[in-house]
Amino acid sequence: MPHDTLLLELFAIFVWSKVFGEIFEQMTLPAVLGEILAGVLLGPYATGLVVPNDTVYSIAEVGAVFLLFSVGLETRPKDLIRVGRQSLGVALVGIVVPFGLGFLYMRLRGEATHEAVFVAAAMVATSVGITARVLADLHVLNTRVARIILGAAVFDDVLGMVLLAVVTGVVSTTGVQWVQLAVLFVEAVGFTLAMIFLGPRLVQQMRPGLRRLSTQNAPLILSLAICLGLSVAAERIGLAAIIGAFFAGLAFAEYSPEWNLQPRVGAINEFLAPYFFFSMGSRLDVHVFRGHVLVGAVIISVLAIFSKVVGCAIPVLREGFRTALRVGFGMMPRGEVALIVALVGVQMKIVSQAAYAIVIFMTAATTLLAPPVLRFLFRDLMPEGAGEDLHEEAIEQIG
Repeated sequence: MPHDTLLLELFAIFVWSKVFGEIFEQMTLPAVLGEILAGVLLGPYATGLVVPNDTVYSIAEVGAVFLLFSVGLETRPKDLIRVGRQSLGVALVGIVVPFGLGFLYMRLRGEATHEAVFVAAAMVATSVGITARVLADLHVLNTRVARIILGAAVFDDVLGMVLLAVVTGVVSTTGVQWVQLAVLFVEAVGFTLAMIFLGPRLVQQMRPGLRRLSTQNAPLILSLAICLGLSVAAERIGLAAIIGAFFAGLAFAEYSPEWNLQPRVGAINEFLAPYFFFSMGSRLDVHVFRGHVLVGAVIISVLAIFSKVVGCAIPVLREGFRTALRVGFGMMPRGEVALIVALVGVQMKIVSQAAYAIVIFMTAATTLLAPPVLRFLFRDLMPEGAGEDLHEEAIEQIG
């Protein structure tokens, strides 16, 4: 491909993704949905104005790696360990119920087992970023119910990564090979435990050496190297590269404030993530949204909402029905992990356009519904003046 053509394509994708993202932000909606919509509208299945090539898709894959690295940096292992049994219980039930309902419905529709597994896996992970953003806007992050939600959402991400590792291993073989499945599960769990308990200790051992280095931004360079290295290692043992990136972030999360890693990795992410989300949208054939696919997308979205709300509410019912509802709806929005599960399925060529469209629709539906519902449920926990602040912000955005 001519060099100037590639640069023009990168320019067009970046600018249009950000434009659509800003439009959605102005409507108090997640920018990620705007970036995906940009890919849908400008991509090869709609207007065809931008047709990503293999180089762009490769850059998008790197974007997914750094996206998960950034998510990992926000997840401190100590907080994960201290968050308590309640959050873990919410996360576990909130994984089993959506996965079970999603898999059962897809099989009843007559879909292949591997497609049913991937759609069900995409229904599992809660978006920590979307939930945290809404709760922060409402000024209720310090409440107990908010801590339960965020703790469970973090566990959701970790368990979602393990599930993705197992699912990827299962569907990449011919049939279910129980010995290989057991080995893969042990690898995934071992990798997870090593990164949670040993990763931060290894980074701590490196701290004195980093101080003696003359290289500028030595901690950042080391973290990026380990991110890429663990991504390669994850692929070599049969997991997805993004899983290695997530746990690399987890290992450095404890020292991220000291070394100012989050803003700097966030800057890299701001550049690369739009290519990932745009490419997600560009792979979606809008013409499949008709007949049984559209019906399936709506039903899966309803099941995704119902399963999370009910499943995550059950472990906290003792604390009252309203608290249970807050936790259930707080765990409802899907986000980046669901999209990455879908992308892995597409890349492995075992997920059809119909199943891919269902996942995209479900992710958008749960993401759009969560903010207004959470604002309603948390209205009586908001501190005095918080509602007025939100009202003033809305007026400013409209004006």
